[in-house]
Amino acid sequence: MPPTTTQPAPAAIILAAGKGTRMRSDLPKVVHPVGGRPMVCAVVDACRAAGCTQIVLVVGYKQEVVRDLIAAQGPAFSAGLEFAVQEQQLGTGHAVRSAQGNFAADLRDPSHSARPVFVLAGDGPLIRAATLRQLLDLHRSSGAKATLATSVIDDPTGYGRIVRDSSGRLSRIVEHKECTPEQLMIREVNPSYYCFELGSLFSTLERVKRNESSGEYYITDVPSMLLSGGQRVEVIDAVPPQDVLSINTPEQLAEVDAIYRSRHAPSTPSATKGTR
Repeated sequence: MPPTTTQPAPAAIILAAGKGTRMRSDLPKVVHPVGGRPMVCAVVDACRAAGCTQIVLVVGYKQEVVRDLIAAQGPAFSAGLEFAVQEQQLGTGHAVRSAQGNFAADLRDPSHSARPVFVLAGDGPLIRAATLRQLLDLHRSSGAKATLATSVIDDPTGYGRIVRDSSGRLSRIVEHKECTPEQLMIREVNPSYYCFELGSLFSTLERVKRNESSGEYYITDVPSMLLSGGQRVEVIDAVPPQDVLSINTPEQLAEVDAIYRSRHAPSTPSATKGTR
């Protein structure tokens, strides 16, 4: 019998460095509670349930608060979590590059550089492990260098749009503020669920240039650059619309918290008929 090939376990980079200026709070956005815990904990849970054996939290603004609240969840939760520091808030691409050192050993080993790595937002606590597994399955089966899970929503305001070519394949991701009137009509959006080949991710990030208008480095440039280099990038509409609800205000936080709690409420056993 031919030897079986063991696929490397996925890793995850969770972006948790932002402030969240509209939350009317001085706390880092990802530590606001959902389900009685910092919202980023739900993202960690989903990554672990999807098989991730290495999870890196990229912290920045008031990083000591994030670290302390993660530690307060207990050793069973915090064990194995790693941190990377984004010293300046220079965009999502810059945040991911801040985690490169955490993968130095893998990147030095050609047999490990193809390892799949999720890149996810720490302020998306409605994320589902099933969605990540679906994303990972397509990434592996297609041999893509990058795979995106997208969502089709009724009101795409504020989200990057998924622009497809005439054959239905990804052309590029266009940020909302840079969309043409026609692109603003697109309802398929980018909720920031990515799976990359580790080596391709970091080698491409080294070539990402600052956005001229914002001065930031965007992770959304990576799929487009891979495509322009002839590499395979896949897209799957796999994120339920409810899961991409934004948390930018206390009111939105309360809405997401209610949904999260309803999903994770213990089932009530049916009453036993009769008496003894």
